[in-house]
Amino acid sequence: MRKQVNPWAALTALCIGFFMILLDTTIVSIAIPAMLRGLNAGLNSVVWVISVYLLTYAVPMLFTSRLGDRFGPKRVYLAGLVVFTLASLWCGLSGSVETLIVARAVQGLGAALMTPQTLAFISHLFPPAKRGAAMGLWGGIAGLATIAGPLLGGVLVQHFGWEWIFIVNVPIGVVALVLALIFVPDWQPKHSHSFDFIGIALSAAGLFCVVFGIQNGQQYDWGRVFGPVNIFEIIGAGVLILAAFVFWQRINRREPLVPLEVFGNRNFSAGTLTGTTVGFAMTGMFIPLVIYIQSVIGLTPTLAGVLTAPMSLLAGIVAPFIGRASDKVNAKYLVMFGLTALAVGLGIIALQATPTTSAWSLIPALLLSGLGIGFIFAPMTNVTMGSVEPRLAGTASGILNTSRQVGGVLGAATIGVLLQARITASVSNEAVKAAASLPPQYRGQFVDGIAKASAGASEYSTGPASGPAVPGVPADVAAQIQRLAGGVIHSGLTDAVKVTMLLPIGVLLLGVVSAAAMKRNAPRAATQPSAPTTPEPAAAA
Repeated sequence: MRKQVNPWAALTALCIGFFMILLDTTIVSIAIPAMLRGLNAGLNSVVWVISVYLLTYAVPMLFTSRLGDRFGPKRVYLAGLVVFTLASLWCGLSGSVETLIVARAVQGLGAALMTPQTLAFISHLFPPAKRGAAMGLWGGIAGLATIAGPLLGGVLVQHFGWEWIFIVNVPIGVVALVLALIFVPDWQPKHSHSFDFIGIALSAAGLFCVVFGIQNGQQYDWGRVFGPVNIFEIIGAGVLILAAFVFWQRINRREPLVPLEVFGNRNFSAGTLTGTTVGFAMTGMFIPLVIYIQSVIGLTPTLAGVLTAPMSLLAGIVAPFIGRASDKVNAKYLVMFGLTALAVGLGIIALQATPTTSAWSLIPALLLSGLGIGFIFAPMTNVTMGSVEPRLAGTASGILNTSRQVGGVLGAATIGVLLQARITASVSNEAVKAAASLPPQYRGQFVDGIAKASAGASEYSTGPASGPAVPGVPADVAAQIQRLAGGVIHSGLTDAVKVTMLLPIGVLLLGVVSAAAMKRNAPRAATQPSAPTTPEPAAAA
């Protein structure tokens, strides 16, 4: 006799793993200043800790979704959960930023194994008419993870060290493993797939070259990297490799990684572009925001988590209701409102930001941002996937979620390099202005010292910024240098953050335009089968 499955119990068990994946993204953001100091690393290296995870998460996802079809989603999910949990322990034990980057890459592979399987189970466990509610729970879990990440991360970083933001995944992973073994059915789709290894290699190489070039451009002064090869040649090579990937997908007659015919669906094409913009903005916006809150305003990691918690809490409360509403109204308008609200919220924060802004005055703008986030994910996935042909649904869902992760990779890399460039320029400009009040013989040393400080980790301290040591100066001048230095670094960081925030805002507005191109899907029949032959994930990862 076939064992009776409780779909909500199974989905809850799967959501524990999903929660852990998202927790590991949000919890890292709050620890950026601590990792900069604790690992004695530059901003570029710490941004790589975020980027490499997203890169190894995004690239294999289309491949790993087919692994679930062949070997069973539950088995591949459990394998990914084990890899993710062990890699989290490795991250926590890392003694250098290089080791941490490698461990995070392995962690991303674990997440790539898990995500498509959890998504596939939604279509298997729930009939189409009830998937809006399931997506609502999925969105609520995402909101909960964004609340828990900054709060838990702040407490762990402040009291135990940045290493514990990764070690905390170990007990969560063990609980997720036990619950999945008990409640998740061993569903076997048994679809036989051919694996497009050439497509996987081309997409991975192309994305890596583009991300490496963008993110490391500032480090190499946009010039030579090794031998005669420069940054722009690496980026160009990445673009050419990605073009070769698209060409290969077009001529591959067996089973391409990305069947291009799916982009003939207007809703899917518009939804995929929208998902990319969402991934870009939501990953990128936290980098300057966290640095501003901790390094300029001076909040501890714990208080920084408390400050951002209402934004995440509101997103988690709103998401389930919007998930249900997306089955009844034209979902594109919900998405457009969410993207606009998030962009406006970030814009208000950029306008408010000064070195002396009260942290708590940012809460209304953060709440508006949280409201926007709550409106985005479920309706975006609902309208994007709702008109895709059943035979393409599994692949289409993988493409949609991969697009969000690719957007996140590009967002972290692009915003990271823009922030670095703006910090260098803004701090230097502020140093030149401040130096005018010093005796002429000390001005050059002051400006040079500030420039060196802006390239290191000391400026990201949550305490008062210290000035450069200028040997042989009178005590009163030394005290003046210390006072000036704090203002210079805080003003420079603030200006850099304000300019950098314009990029995710602009990308979100592009998302509004792409979402406007969507059209309303035909109503779904409640009597459609609950276990389609091809998995149709229906939630945002």
